[in-house]
Amino acid sequence: MALLITDECINCDVCEPQCPNSAIYMGDEFYEINPDQCTECIGHHEEPQCVVVCPVECIEKDSAHPEDQAQLHAKYLRLVQA
Repeated sequence: MALLITDECINCDVCEPQCPNSAIYMGDEFYEINPDQCTECIGHHEEPQCVVVCPVECIEKDSAHPEDQAQLHAKYLRLVQA
């Protein structure tokens, strides 16, 4: 499942540089995650790095984009081959 940054985001800028897929970007009001690029860091790290560094714990699973581990890994492979 891709991740989602909630409106509790304080725009602290720590999550964006941690994303190995460049899925995090500044939206209209706060940071957002492109679900087509988010692999929850599968293929790069043991756990999502944006979640690890977020000081307000505003990053959660995006129920609008359900994916299992195999789908996330396949997305990772597509992204690194592109």
